[in-house]
Amino acid sequence: MLSSRGHDVIEPALPKDDWPESIKIASDVFEEEQPDIVVGSSRGGAVAMGAGLSPQKLILIAPAWKKYCPACTLPPATTILHSLQDETIEFSDSTLLSRMFGAELIEVGTSHRMNDEAALKQLSHAVDNIFSTT
Repeated sequence: MLSSRGHDVIEPALPKDDWPESIKIASDVFEEEQPDIVVGSSRGGAVAMGAGLSPQKLILIAPAWKKYCPACTLPPATTILHSLQDETIEFSDSTLLSRMFGAELIEVGTSHRMNDEAALKQLSHAVDNIFSTT
């Protein structure tokens, strides 16, 4: 969806059963590519947190931080998108994360997948926003 809007999208393959390797891959790709924005969904959001990435903007979609990275922190300029109807990750997890680090929390979407029109529109808006303010 973001690539169809003219954004370069890098999607490193992260092994689901190897947390340290996922962190290493994310860190290496971030270091090599130096993206302005990092978007991480569910476990990918926890990986972005665990890798300590510091892009201009971090966008987390229903991050699974409590399961994978409960001691991780967030950089400034983080936005969290999460659905109240999420049956995989509790919305309250994102509420807590937002309160702990001052991240912007936007309630949007109809499920954990966040692939409905409203969620995709909000994601696009969050990404486009960084480029309109730089």
